[in-house]
Amino acid sequence: MFGFVSRRAAAALVLGLAAVTAPGLAAAQVFDLSPEQPGRPRAEKAEAIAASVPATFKLVEDGVLTVAIAPGQPPIATYATDARTVIGADPDLIQLIADLLGLKLKIVAVAWPDWPLGLASGKYDAVISNVGVTEERKQRFDFSTYRQGLHGFYVKSDSPITSLKEPKDIAGLRIITSSGTIQEKILLEWDRQNRALGLAPAELQYYDDEAAWNLAVQSGRADAMFSVNASLSYLAARAGNLKQVGTVSAGWPLTAETGITTRRGSGVADTFTAAVNELIADGRYAAVLARWNLTAEAVDRSRTNPPGLPKF
Repeated sequence: MFGFVSRRAAAALVLGLAAVTAPGLAAAQVFDLSPEQPGRPRAEKAEAIAASVPATFKLVEDGVLTVAIAPGQPPIATYATDARTVIGADPDLIQLIADLLGLKLKIVAVAWPDWPLGLASGKYDAVISNVGVTEERKQRFDFSTYRQGLHGFYVKSDSPITSLKEPKDIAGLRIITSSGTIQEKILLEWDRQNRALGLAPAELQYYDDEAAWNLAVQSGRADAMFSVNASLSYLAARAGNLKQVGTVSAGWPLTAETGITTRRGSGVADTFTAAVNELIADGRYAAVLARWNLTAEAVDRSRTNPPGLPKF
């Protein structure tokens, strides 16, 4: 997992980003934050995929796929305008999977630290909540990958900066990030490498929230911001005055992916993997990511229990 905030903070972020979206920003994207979600893609039951669920796998509730999600990071998962309904890219994707399995979907909103115990104890059938695949987690859980874990560099729309993808690109720049995060760790290592080569040092800046980040970039106090790509892509789409100029795997220098999480050895991970691959093939997977401005995080195919990030 690459960072969640509280329910109250999530609501504030949704409202705050709505306020940032000003008239006249032609590039701004309007997200549907209604509880009804009329534009949510749906699918018909896929008999072969539904039949692949092992006979030994027992649902928490007959005819219902019960899935835990930790809301708080739009556009991955957040609360709708009713402050009750969980919406976002992860809810959209798991709804499609429930459709393919011929099951009703029941989303259980949980706090991030609670999902491992709840899943292990059988309170829900699966978790889809931006959970990163790691070797340590694979000792207790199975994974069906569905999205890349990315961090993104964003600059103001008219910035002359066009590409920030490797250490040398950040030399001499003022970059906003969050203290104590993976993003900061990456930037510090890139800066260390640059200094060793005699390149100009980068200046890391820290602000309280993403709205303040955007203000600092727009006013010229900073050159770029670097954080969880999903969060910044949402800010960029809502504000309409930012552009992405590069992404870095959250596991840099390794590759990080997120996965639908199930109990280890339950046998249902292959079913979820097949379902994701079916949605990739028929285009509904791409439609979900495009709907929430997450196309950059697409995977070519889902895999069951691929190599995960090592334990440090």
